[in-house]
Amino acid sequence: MKNVIFIMISVFFYSCQQKEIKNNSAKVQDTITIQKNRKENKQIDDTIFMNFKNAKGLYTAEGQLDSIHPRVFIKFKNEILGELNGKIILATDNGNIRFNQIIFPDNSSDGPFGKDLQIQLTQKGNHIIIVGHSQMADNPYWGKFKVQLENSKE
Repeated sequence: MKNVIFIMISVFFYSCQQKEIKNNSAKVQDTITIQKNRKENKQIDDTIFMNFKNAKGLYTAEGQLDSIHPRVFIKFKNEILGELNGKIILATDNGNIRFNQIIFPDNSSDGPFGKDLQIQLTQKGNHIIIVGHSQMADNPYWGKFKVQLENSKE
């Protein structure tokens, strides 16, 4: 009798596990499809993928810093050697937020910067920009911000 109950419980948990796996794969597939169809740069967890330029030729996105995500990683692919100009725009002008670091395709890095970023890009490939508050100042910024990136040829 104990064996029959044990087998029934095992089958029950196994069948529940299979449904959960199928549902999760469907959710992941739906998320990928939505991202491919969407023509905007949006923050997902702590990362913004800059894939689309607006009508002015700028990469723009809205992000948010909070206690769970104190840093936001902005990932973009650079195909043009030239100057990168970036700007963080806040509703209020006095927030403690900045471009902390840029990581180049060869894993070298530069930074910190301020709310404005101006740097020569000498490598093609995937770059990562880290946005967060300054560790040297009080009152970390929590809230929404807009980031704007423009890449121009030399």
